[in-house]
Amino acid sequence: MPERQPSPLDRFLRLFTDVRPGEGATAMLLALNVFLLLTSYSVTRVLREPLIAMSGSPEVRSYSAAGQALVLLVLVPVYGAIAARVPRRNLIIAVNGFFVACMVAFYALAKLQAPIGVPFYLWVGVFSLMVIAQFWSFANDIYTTDEGKRLFPVVMFGASIGAVTGAWLTGQLIKPVGLYEPLLLAAALLVIATTITVALDTRERRRTEEARAASALTTGTLPAATAQYRAETGEFKAVITSEAYSKASGHHKVVKPGMTPNEEVKATRGSFGLVIRNPYLLSIALMILVLNWVNTAGEYILNKTVRVAADAAVVAGTVASPQDFIGAFYSSYQTGFNILSLLLQLFLVSRVLKFFGVRVALLVLPVIAFAGYAVFALAPVLAVARLAKTAENATDYSLQNTLRAVLFLPTTREEKYSAKQAVDGFFVRAGDMSHALLLFAGTHWLAMQTRHYAMVNLALVAVWIGLAIFVGRRYQRLAAATAS
Repeated sequence: MPERQPSPLDRFLRLFTDVRPGEGATAMLLALNVFLLLTSYSVTRVLREPLIAMSGSPEVRSYSAAGQALVLLVLVPVYGAIAARVPRRNLIIAVNGFFVACMVAFYALAKLQAPIGVPFYLWVGVFSLMVIAQFWSFANDIYTTDEGKRLFPVVMFGASIGAVTGAWLTGQLIKPVGLYEPLLLAAALLVIATTITVALDTRERRRTEEARAASALTTGTLPAATAQYRAETGEFKAVITSEAYSKASGHHKVVKPGMTPNEEVKATRGSFGLVIRNPYLLSIALMILVLNWVNTAGEYILNKTVRVAADAAVVAGTVASPQDFIGAFYSSYQTGFNILSLLLQLFLVSRVLKFFGVRVALLVLPVIAFAGYAVFALAPVLAVARLAKTAENATDYSLQNTLRAVLFLPTTREEKYSAKQAVDGFFVRAGDMSHALLLFAGTHWLAMQTRHYAMVNLALVAVWIGLAIFVGRRYQRLAAATAS
């Protein structure tokens, strides 16, 4: 049989990563899918700010942000329970359909001048985390570990462009069409993204599941969350029938006489139970918590430093008001790290993963963060804070976000659909809450300055590095097990 030749699209994508013949179309459809999802989310994220501002003081915003973690504490187990009962296509259609209905309902309520600020703020936080996590669960489900590691850098580029496009587009629309009408655009984009997901699901089932029994198809009776992993051959294998994978993952379920195939792959734990009882998943969750804590604290450090510099600029007569200085600074700063992030995503991420591997890649961001906060602790000036946060955010939005998806490639389907919601939802918000608690203590009791928060971040990054080393080792063991 003649070897399949790469298409023009495959050849073009090879500029950015290692694309094999026939892989380019699926990768670009996934990139388009996540582009639409991030554009839809970015529209709602822009709209939430004026809506929450109409609802009261800045403290209301802070309390609402903390409330997102509490809402996710309830919704994540519910999502996991549904994922353990319905096929992945039905799950995605149902969840996305629910959020589309919410957008239409919020639009109708807003037009009736109902006070939706706080509920909408809570909803946006849940929408962003659950829908994006679900997308990456799906992408993990259709790719093997090797395929995902090579192709996720291209897919992630769609997310990077979508985040920028949604914010820009909303700004262009609010004045001519009104504050609330972009919600309908966000709903339409989510519908289109869901349609692409269904097409991708059909395409990938045809590629990998033609020889499987009807009861074992991902759109048949087989639910999204099962105790199966995807081997490098492309087929799904039951964890309990693979001694190598069971040993690497710590899965202790054993085959019992008379067990049916469906009983062998049935999900056995809830979302948080999967995370807490699995050292690999728990370490990922704690690493994400610490990462988000460090990042949120870093943004606070930068914000405080910018305000001090703005006041000094007013005194020196170089600007008319602090707002002018702050606005100009953040415009330049955000443009800078967004451009750097896109360049890193296109030309560096895939090469880091290919030549250095996941274990080394996991250490890149914490090492950058440690260097940045160490220098700032010694010289707490704006130039240092800006350089440190530019490097940190650009690496986080490119390499680290890709790694967050890659780490779930060798996990089971129940871990991809159920546990990932807990990690990308609750534990991310738990990092925000941890910083908020420290900030409260530092402001009211400890009289901490920005230099002191940088020192705390240094200690947190040291913990982060230890977790990253552990996660990298466990990932390598699981990836080896999926290859057998």
